[in-house]
Amino acid sequence: MFQSFFIAGFECATGYNARGAWFDQIAATHHDTHADQDYARLVEVGIHGAREAIRWPVVDRGQGRYDFASVEPFVLAADRHGVEVIWDLFHYGYPVDLDPLSDGFIAAFAEYCHACATWIAQRTQGTCYFTPVNEPSFFAWAAGHAGRFAPHLTGKGWEMKVAMARAGIAGINAIRAACPAARIVNVDPLCRVVAPRDRPDLAEAVAHFNDRAVFESWDMLAGTMMPELGGSRRHLDIVGMNYYWTNQWELTRDECPLAEDDPRRAPLRDLIRAVHVRYGGELMITETAHVDDMRPAWMLRVAEECEALLAEGVPLRAACLYPILGMPEWHEPERWTRMGLWDVADERASKCRIVHQPMLDALRQAQRLDSHAARSR
Repeated sequence: MFQSFFIAGFECATGYNARGAWFDQIAATHHDTHADQDYARLVEVGIHGAREAIRWPVVDRGQGRYDFASVEPFVLAADRHGVEVIWDLFHYGYPVDLDPLSDGFIAAFAEYCHACATWIAQRTQGTCYFTPVNEPSFFAWAAGHAGRFAPHLTGKGWEMKVAMARAGIAGINAIRAACPAARIVNVDPLCRVVAPRDRPDLAEAVAHFNDRAVFESWDMLAGTMMPELGGSRRHLDIVGMNYYWTNQWELTRDECPLAEDDPRRAPLRDLIRAVHVRYGGELMITETAHVDDMRPAWMLRVAEECEALLAEGVPLRAACLYPILGMPEWHEPERWTRMGLWDVADERASKCRIVHQPMLDALRQAQRLDSHAARSR
């Protein structure tokens, strides 16, 4: 699908955090002003694909007017360096005058998606890739249930999840009206829970989460759940799975991920295989990362799991190292997290990039998958 199996993701979330403060991760990491250098660095280390963003609140000028000047540096850099891009269109942030639970939101999002697809298609040679709604399940929880993102609702998680499915389906229809050959990468977290050892009574709730809740957004897009929304397998298209070290935990204790050596942890290959059995079609790991000194070990572990799946014939097309740059925390922007291949010197005005050499060494070792993945396509 891409020239390299391992691709990179630039953290691109926007919105209003738990404090009610605006955040924009592209601006915070200076990726907007370092676009050309950032893409050049990718190619230097053998990465030829990226997840990038069109920031809805930034480009939408209201009344059907859009200004894509903020996107142009990324388009030019990607073209100059031969990097294929998956464009996120809604990564948590949206225009402040919209209500995500309203019909007006769906209509506005579809119009915006059509404008984005038209603009990108005119400037792209080859396949155009889009993620209309990033992580609808997580957004439904964070913005509709836990009050962590705008609109800071509580107790409306299910309503938000359905609204995001409606938006996603409308956005996909609009994208394909503008760019019929577009591929859609529908991204959601791949999670699993277990019952605490002292709570065997939670076995039914655990089964519900693992067998149903994790898949609800994808099921709606695929039309196997709530088909009246208009979803289909063609809408689902490429299933994008976000998986971090935090994605397995004890139910009711979600702030405490299972330890790396916890025997209750399921191998990543088993989780991905279950997704493939459920939906078929092409798959991607669209986000994966660890922090600090755990980065290289995680990189190699993910590579091993991918290699096993490819050997089985599972059509896993890419694994995205996300974020590829260190970043400030969403809700505590004064605190920077060291993730990805390059740390960002946040104390310096230049926001210079500093390679994490152990992670680079691990990536070079893992890139043997590129030839394996090419043979499996």
